[in-house]
Amino acid sequence: MKTLVIVPAYNEEEIIVDTIANFKKNTKNIDYVVINDGSIDNTKNICINNNINFIDLSVNVGIGGAVQTGYKYAKKHNYDIAIQFDGDNQHDSKYINDLIKEIENGYDLVIGSRYIDDLSEFKSTASRRMGIKFLSSLIKLVTHKKVYDVTSGFRACNKKLINYFANNYSIDYPEPDSIAKVLKKNYKIKEIPVKMNERISGKSSINFLNSIYYMIKVSLCILNATYSANKEGSEEDEY
Repeated sequence: MKTLVIVPAYNEEEIIVDTIANFKKNTKNIDYVVINDGSIDNTKNICINNNINFIDLSVNVGIGGAVQTGYKYAKKHNYDIAIQFDGDNQHDSKYINDLIKEIENGYDLVIGSRYIDDLSEFKSTASRRMGIKFLSSLIKLVTHKKVYDVTSGFRACNKKLINYFANNYSIDYPEPDSIAKVLKKNYKIKEIPVKMNERISGKSSINFLNSIYYMIKVSLCILNATYSANKEGSEEDEY
């Protein structure tokens, strides 16, 4: 199946070359595109100098906008599978084929999870783990289905969701909100255990100062997921 790896990157000059090199080392016959999300460091020039396939966004639109750009690219070029893969080398490309396998087995969205096995020594801070558990419980309350790693940015989807996400994707902290919407639209989701690494460069989009705002905003988005999913109409209407 024709597969695209979407790599959002913001100020990843120190690691983007290694990220793409590791991806190429562990995969075959899989395309990729880096979405340079208005980086103010040297990420763009590094991509040019190293012949890295990339789309350059002139301004920073945030993780949701960057990833949605990748989905639009995947839709335009008729990909069967799209995989989100962080540009900071936190994700292990050795698991990409495992994600693809589950899509081929009939799942619509497959999430690489830190919390259904003990593969990862790095699972983020205790406070963030508590927040993830809260959001996981909230999604279960809204959808009646359990997803453990609701903030994982390492995930794969099929063509139906490529087309859906190309037109409908949350701009800020999109993973929990999109999971709730996908579940409410009765798509099939599976989590598989993966190993993740602690970031060695760049800066997380979530920090102590905005964590309270993040939790309130994402919680409201999840609670609104039922209305939003119904409002968007059937998947046939989207594409």
